[in-house]
Amino acid sequence: MPNSKAKQSTSESDQKEGKKLKWWQLSLLGVAFTIGTGYFLGSGIGIQMTGPSILLSFVLAAVGTYFVFDALSRMTAADPVQGSFRTYAKKAFGRWAGFGSGWVYWVSEMLITGSQMTALSLFTRFWFPNIPLWIFATIFAVLGLVVIISGTKGFERLENVLALMKIAAILMFILLAATVLFGWLGGKQAPQEIGQAYQSIFPHGFMGWWSSMIFAFYAFGGIEIMGIMAIRLKDPNQAPKAGKVMLFLLTFIYVLSLFLAIWLVSWTTLNGKVSPFIVALRGNFPWVPHVFNGVLIIAGFSTMVASLFAVTTMMVTLADEKDAPGFLTKKIKKKPYPAIGFTAAGMAASIVLALVMPERIYEYLTTAAGLMLLYNWLFILVSSGRILKLSKLGRVKQLSGIAIILLAVAGTVTHHTSRPGLWVSLIFLLLIGGITLVMNRIWGKNKRHQPNKA
Repeated sequence: MPNSKAKQSTSESDQKEGKKLKWWQLSLLGVAFTIGTGYFLGSGIGIQMTGPSILLSFVLAAVGTYFVFDALSRMTAADPVQGSFRTYAKKAFGRWAGFGSGWVYWVSEMLITGSQMTALSLFTRFWFPNIPLWIFATIFAVLGLVVIISGTKGFERLENVLALMKIAAILMFILLAATVLFGWLGGKQAPQEIGQAYQSIFPHGFMGWWSSMIFAFYAFGGIEIMGIMAIRLKDPNQAPKAGKVMLFLLTFIYVLSLFLAIWLVSWTTLNGKVSPFIVALRGNFPWVPHVFNGVLIIAGFSTMVASLFAVTTMMVTLADEKDAPGFLTKKIKKKPYPAIGFTAAGMAASIVLALVMPERIYEYLTTAAGLMLLYNWLFILVSSGRILKLSKLGRVKQLSGIAIILLAVAGTVTHHTSRPGLWVSLIFLLLIGGITLVMNRIWGKNKRHQPNKA
């Protein structure tokens, strides 16, 4: 019994450290976790695929994301646990589900983190073109680890500040776009007529729109981290409220800013190599590329740190339940340095892969990692059906969320940009599934050989 008491006291102290959040603070943190390069940069790929109908993709992705967070927050309110969706999967389907979900999440986040650090390095070279990429990647990695080592309070403070900066940047774009459209400022590059900008909503047909959905979902990636942070609420029952406010705010500013960007310049000039917000304004404001390059760095660093925090927390809970090496549960001066070191090693390997592998191949890996996040979202919805007593409305939301996510995943088959990533993600799933199957047999044998306890 001393071990269980120690674990209980550790869990209580962890929760006590951060369990001071009000619902609006969690909403603000959710904004910080979510707004990243997937929105500021990746939305351009979606626009290139489908044109103005990207707005519909974002609305539908917001609805699907809401259903996922609604299920996760209700499970959190009923049973606040540090392992979040991984622990709920374990409770719903058994140890194999918790093991698989946790490792799928860790692998996907490590690949995405490597991609984010490479992107951050490229953005920084905009100002310092002669400095090698690996130096910037190392600097951002060290800074991210410093934030994690600073503890929950330091992490929350930084993310709150970065969230406000990202919201301010989007609002700045909206205001500048409005001044150009009304003729108050700018004038160097005349905007389109709205009829011209939106004369064809689906220029590439249904298939083009279908393939763009995945990039809208990428812009909402991060809500699972919000679920991990929800146990720090003063009242866990307010988690659904925090999610609703956060998603409504995000959807509103996402759709409005993209609507204005497509109105300002022809959507055919937008792509995934330059942020659509830079392209939309640089003809009227030459300083915009510099400002938004800084915004891209802030957004990427913010989501990278959130991912590091989430996977470190997840690794501790995996080790706590003997689904990862036991030494990862140890704390030195109340800090989980072994788990942080393990995450740092995974991050270093991902940086090397990002810098050494051909650009196209690593792009497939990171696309696959994003899809693996959506597979975990599916597991959240399926687990909620086992754990919660769903009403008829709750069942409709669960099934609708599953259908929307499956629609987005299936849409990746239809386009050459995302199709290889889908196959790679399925290979990852088979690999982790095979390891889970082997581990499940080992657990079964160990259980049979254990002596019966009174």
